[in-house]
Amino acid sequence: MNLVSLQFKTTGNFQENLDKLISLINQAPKGAFVLAPELCLNGYAYDRLDEAVEISKKAIEILKELSNEKTISLTLTQAKEGKHINTLFIFNKGEIVHTQSKYELFVLNDEQKYFTAGKKEDIKIVEIDGLKVACLICFELRFIDLWQQIRGADLVLIPAMWGILRKENLETLSQALAVANQCFVLLSDSANDEMAKSSGIITPFGNTFRDDEKEFLMQEIDLTEIKKMRRYLPIGIK
Repeated sequence: MNLVSLQFKTTGNFQENLDKLISLINQAPKGAFVLAPELCLNGYAYDRLDEAVEISKKAIEILKELSNEKTISLTLTQAKEGKHINTLFIFNKGEIVHTQSKYELFVLNDEQKYFTAGKKEDIKIVEIDGLKVACLICFELRFIDLWQQIRGADLVLIPAMWGILRKENLETLSQALAVANQCFVLLSDSANDEMAKSSGIITPFGNTFRDDEKEFLMQEIDLTEIKKMRRYLPIGIK
């Protein structure tokens, strides 16, 4: 199958961001698994959260349709009971097949002042077309107990808005996660000037495919690599 990581800039024009997202998704072939950067439609526009909720509602209906022949994942700004949450969606075959809200909020960016944290138990493995998929949203990548919580996943998604000052941390941690959990990692980070980029695809052996200059990164993968790696170096992952 093909894994696709999108790596593009988020502007102050939410509709333009959605148009860019649609354009890039349309480049992905049938059957691809596509991941977009964290909050790619609106970024951390804390003073425009209600607008962000509205563009998210619009995007959900479009993404359902676009997911008829491919799987799409990203995080969107949602409102629930008067509070805002940063929620990951996975779309497949025209439906929403999984959601989870960001549990570990990034204190340095004041996320806790504007977003309500999700539930730790929602960070889990879900099966999509026979593929075991899990997700860690941006800052959650730093928490090793969460690596253990999703141990056994075939594919881990990491949508991020990870700062450029910690670029090496992002690359090191995402590669280590793939090796430690013997799984594929699909990482999508924002391409804004203050962001790390470093998006890419990492194999269970730790081989990494990245290109900071591209908005669209695609790699064909062989899912049998997961079983081969787990048999070759058995560390208790089934």
